[in-house]
Amino acid sequence: MAAVRRVVLIVIDSVGIGAMPDAADWGDAGANTLGNMARQRGGLPLPNLGRLGLGNLCAIEGTPPVDAPAGAYGRMAIFSHGKDTMTGHWEMVGIRPEAPFRTYPDGFPEDLIAEFCRRAGLEGVLGNKVASGTEIIKELGEEHLRTGWPIVYTSADSVFQVAAHEERFGLERLYEVCRIARDLLRPPHRVGRVIARPFVGTDRTNFTRTANRHDYALEPPRMLLDEVKDAGLSVLAVGKISDIFSGHGITYSVHTKSNADGIEKIHECLDRQEPGLIFANLVDFDMLYGHRRDVEGYARAMLEFDAALPAIMAKLGPEDVLVVTADHGNDPTYIGTDHTREYVPVLLYGEPIKPGVDVGTRASLADLGATVADLLGVPQTGFGESFADQIRK
Repeated sequence: MAAVRRVVLIVIDSVGIGAMPDAADWGDAGANTLGNMARQRGGLPLPNLGRLGLGNLCAIEGTPPVDAPAGAYGRMAIFSHGKDTMTGHWEMVGIRPEAPFRTYPDGFPEDLIAEFCRRAGLEGVLGNKVASGTEIIKELGEEHLRTGWPIVYTSADSVFQVAAHEERFGLERLYEVCRIARDLLRPPHRVGRVIARPFVGTDRTNFTRTANRHDYALEPPRMLLDEVKDAGLSVLAVGKISDIFSGHGITYSVHTKSNADGIEKIHECLDRQEPGLIFANLVDFDMLYGHRRDVEGYARAMLEFDAALPAIMAKLGPEDVLVVTADHGNDPTYIGTDHTREYVPVLLYGEPIKPGVDVGTRASLADLGATVADLLGVPQTGFGESFADQIRK
């Protein structure tokens, strides 16, 4: 069976479809990003995603099941111990989980912060606690402007986030201190990501985060992207994909400033006509709406993505496959501000794919990575069970 020429893998960040069996252990019982959002607003019509089988995976008011989905469809569990970007994306490309990434619910140890300040040439930091990114700049932004000390905070995820004023502290200086933190926060600390969070404004009433966020991830072991690249194929990364994998296995990368910009960049990658993998992350669902528990904003972003799908699908060649999936949940109707432990959808469409095939509930996101490897004709990583034989025509 001939290999597929291109796979276009789009991660709609945090779009979960229902609580996993262990969700209660994470404080997420009853979470369902799409289902709860649709119910709370009285419907969420996603006709194009619905045509691919999304409504067959969970009850989404306004997006009913269809008798004959245009593609293959299923849901995937997160096998790893986590519910964050790194966990989901790393598992998706066939990285077998080792020890979980470390979290710091009480803030980072004083000796670690002291060493960070010493290496970065800082007099001190503000914060050092679990916080919402938008709230902590309101709380500490003015003190940051007075002292010049960056704001350090974390969340339920394995992240060391550094917020600083883009103009007063300086964007390049912020990136520099984040690189220093990344070098410091290796095992045994094993923090998944260091994230630069620049903002602008003059006081707490108008502080606003900018689009110049930058993620610094741990170095990944060998995974799907390396296999694709080493086979002489292109790996075109859109959005924060390159950051998540520290640039490994990537032949071309472009950052994005919004979902709309990300969709435009996907079109540009499609127009390049390079065989291999286009791997895109659309982050607004999670960053702008899920964490902020903004149901209407999240719903609007879903409607916009659904409306953008036909133009992407129209650019698929006869040997191309489109995959739409997610990395975790982030139910905007749920308590708190954290991600939610949910199943995620997997929708596959294209001329090489049998329509109407239900691939069931997959035990791991790595099953998708193994499937993409088989479709492109490259070696699997050894983690994940391919379902390519089920869906190939």
